Amino acid sequence: MGNKAKIREDAMSLNPIDDALFVKMAEDKAFCEEILQVILSDKELVVLQHRPQLVLKNLQGRSCVLDCECILGDGRHVNVEVQRSNADDHQRRMRYNGSLLSVNVANPGDKFCDVPDVIVILIAQFDVFSDGCALYHVDRVVRESGRVVNNGLQEIYVNAVLDDGSDVAGLMKVFTQDSAYDDERFPATSKRKRLFKTTEEGIREMCEVIERNREEGRMEGRAEGRIEGALRTLISMVRKNRITKEEAAEEASMSLAEFEKALASQP
Repeated sequence: MGNKAKIREDAMSLNPIDDALFVKMAEDKAFCEEILQVILSDKELVVLQHRPQLVLKNLQGRSCVLDCECILGDGRHVNVEVQRSNADDHQRRMRYNGSLLSVNVANPGDKFCDVPDVIVILIAQFDVFSDGCALYHVDRVVRESGRVVNNGLQEIYVNAVLDDGSDVAGLMKVFTQDSAYDDERFPATSKRKRLFKTTEEGIREMCEVIERNREEGRMEGRAEGRIEGALRTLISMVRKNRITKEEAAEEASMSLAEFEKALASQP
């Protein structure tokens, strides 16, 4: 099979649970509104603004790219993420996303009571808590009294593999199963999925996305390799007393502590 044919096959095998297809589907506001109405159990919910692949910068640490961020009619901000693999700490991931989103939507000088409410939603092709629920709402609870308290951050986890007959489970079938569509209950989701899986125009778009993602991955890999190689060279020069650790750290755009940690980790 040629490369073009393989890319086309890969494109047609994607479902909304996959990042690449979800992000394309999330370019449509009606799709975002529909899935949030189902997950948040609010048929009157309105999405005012939606931004797929929103980049949130953190100058002091790790930045992140949200699969999709939506602003609701009542001012709440929602981050929706999709995840196939259960190979990371997704609770910490959602805590970080919610915190970084809160920082980015708060205006300078805002009182804390005016910081917008944030909802983080993870749609996962596995049961995050292994408790057999299709939907999990994580609350903050006072340990001593059992009282539920609210600080404006809400976490929701969707288990896309459990079918309990609910609307959420029905939506997740469309998200995870190749031939699953439900035009009656989820018209926007079904229409958007059908566009990218069954029409020539949509398949071509997805092929372009896959090619672009792979090329970006190759470029990032090459860049990381160059950076790693330069760091190894600086470490070697320090060990041979050709430059000081301070000079090497400055050359690597690292703090002295960061460089010393890298120096200690290299055999």
